[in-house]
Amino acid sequence: MDHFLYRDGALYAEDVPVAEIAAEVGTPFYLYSTATLTRHFQLFDDALSGLPHLVCYAMKAASNQAILRTLADLGAGMDVVSGGEYARARAAGVPGERIVFSGVGKTRVEMREALAGGIRQFNIESEPELEALNEVALSMGVVAPVTVRVNPDVDARTHAKIATGKSENKFGIPISRAREVYARIAALPGLEAIGIDVHIGSQLTDLEPYRQAFEKVGDLTDALRADGHDIRRLDLGGGLGIPYTRGNEPPPLPMDYGKLIAETLGDKGCEIEIEPGRLVAGNAGIMVSRVIYVKSGEGRDFLILDGAMNDLIRPAMYEAHHDIVPVVEAEAGIEYRPYDIVGPVCESGDTFARQRMMPPLEAGDLVAFRSAGAYGAVMSSEYNTRPLIPEVLVNGHQFAVIRPRPSFDEIINRDTLPPWL
Repeated sequence: MDHFLYRDGALYAEDVPVAEIAAEVGTPFYLYSTATLTRHFQLFDDALSGLPHLVCYAMKAASNQAILRTLADLGAGMDVVSGGEYARARAAGVPGERIVFSGVGKTRVEMREALAGGIRQFNIESEPELEALNEVALSMGVVAPVTVRVNPDVDARTHAKIATGKSENKFGIPISRAREVYARIAALPGLEAIGIDVHIGSQLTDLEPYRQAFEKVGDLTDALRADGHDIRRLDLGGGLGIPYTRGNEPPPLPMDYGKLIAETLGDKGCEIEIEPGRLVAGNAGIMVSRVIYVKSGEGRDFLILDGAMNDLIRPAMYEAHHDIVPVVEAEAGIEYRPYDIVGPVCESGDTFARQRMMPPLEAGDLVAFRSAGAYGAVMSSEYNTRPLIPEVLVNGHQFAVIRPRPSFDEIINRDTLPPWL
């Protein structure tokens, strides 16, 4: 469920007409719903209500300060994967004890900044990383809390570019070597092993891969405790999918996900951490664009939009589907027709959809890309010197620009000429 609905033929974001925002802000732009962000976070929080837990939002999905503050005020922790994300989380008011640091390539500088500013734990992804973190912690006179991300070799049955739990993926340490790695941590005075971490991928639409992974984590918990390790926290990652195509069978609900966690790991006496990102932010955002031209081609028609692949790269990068709807609702009974929906970037890959059935549209009409709140704005670029598009947050009857569109002068003036020019 989201809060982008038609009223009297006009698309609304909560209680604000989308066309009204477009008239004030200009197109294209991203638009987020506070009510949807809140609802989706609370679904996860409620799903784990029977267990000690912390829901850490995976902020790589959408990391605007306003989104982070909205979730932090609800009690969310943050899952960060870079020093920049750590700084964003702290700037949004998230205390260090609610920040988990993930990622395969943490640098010593990032480790030092997180230890100085406060951190809940580091999710260790390799043996060289744990050696580096030990050195940094000892140089600062502190002990770093760590979990080890184990790779359970489970097929998440998702897109190859977002699968992370199989043996050939770059993430984590093979679960078969976990006891050896934890023994090494116990010998390093700058580290304290407090739990286990696992994350098998993104956009999962079936709970069975989770069951397989969680059962392996449960067995590993018992084995590590038998080895003398104080395993008291289980970080289970995120990855639950969202319905990008309306009308298809919906992915599992957070409540079912929570029940599975309780069934497989509820008897371990551990605090549970989960790191949802896409399901919190995905359907909480849309991208709004305007038709520049309707072009008749050889055997097909094109809708040429002012939004482009640099604004929303998921279709070009992942062959991802987004439902695209007119901001003015189509009249009942109107005949739909196929369009290739494209942007103005000079790449054939700047195509959002091919032969998508749409109501007849004209230049100037507005369209909305649904389910664009996750991995939309955060993956955008200024390719073709196209400004990053604004982000807007709605809260009931109110809306505010939470990232403005930069001017061309602001973009160009970031460049500097060397003295010989």
